[in-house]
Amino acid sequence: MKVAKAKLRKWDSAEHLQTEEDVAAYFDAVLEEAGDDPAFIAHALGVIARARGMSQLARDTGLGRESLYKALSGDANPSLGTILKVVKALGLKLHATAA
Repeated sequence: MKVAKAKLRKWDSAEHLQTEEDVAAYFDAVLEEAGDDPAFIAHALGVIARARGMSQLARDTGLGRESLYKALSGDANPSLGTILKVVKALGLKLHATAA
């Protein structure tokens, strides 16, 4: 008996961020789970940026597209200024509550 191979593809969260509500819920969950891991937050912003369009984000932030890919890869340590520019350009807000 021959067993068929399953065709799998890599999960991409960006494919599932279709609405503003999806994006806000995703980012809120990321902020809740990230703890003190800035790379996790940067990577999540990269996912949102890919869902929305990196070229448009580059125009909105005034940062280069390649710089954004690098900063939001999860491997870099972007400055708080970069993170705030990206958050604002994506139409998001950071929110603080008492721990």
